[in-house]
Amino acid sequence: MDESALLTGCLQNDPAAQRELYNRYSPKMLSVCYRFAQSREDAEDMLQEGFIKVFTQIHTFQHKGAFEGWIRRIVVHTCINLIKKHKKFNENVDLAHAALLQVREDTIPAIMQAKQVIECIRLLPIGYRTVLNLYAIEGYSHKEIAEMLDIEESTSRSQYTRARAMLETILVRKKILEKPEPDAAWLLSLKTNK
Repeated sequence: MDESALLTGCLQNDPAAQRELYNRYSPKMLSVCYRFAQSREDAEDMLQEGFIKVFTQIHTFQHKGAFEGWIRRIVVHTCINLIKKHKKFNENVDLAHAALLQVREDTIPAIMQAKQVIECIRLLPIGYRTVLNLYAIEGYSHKEIAEMLDIEESTSRSQYTRARAMLETILVRKKILEKPEPDAAWLLSLKTNK
């Protein structure tokens, strides 16, 4: 079934089209949810909520940009809304951890297996993990992140800086990173594994 037929079927609430859409896009969207979630069960809950929104809002898709990108935005916003529902974001989120860190710029290696990086990102405190995912992987600006999370733009920037430093510490501790590599383009490697 091509994308046009799939959209038409979903607009008509055709269960076969809805099942096809879910089967086609859910594996990628589950990996998006997994980066934000505390557990696989949480990720699956986020995925289900996201697809409920996709099906109820499919009539709003305006054929501007990729359909998969539209689905991804809905899923990301669903993840954020569920996180916000259970966790407040403010300037004090996870700052206790920040005092123990030395921040070094551009020190995450450029070549690393995506699975290892994602597992290490999932070890970050929720505030750090959320901002890192939104900025480094999803490509949102700090201004957009601040609006999404109801925080100050400066808070988003500081959470991101601390997240990078903490991620480096985790990578070194897990012996994934032997020593910091100056000028490594680690964000590029993260962004290519959407």
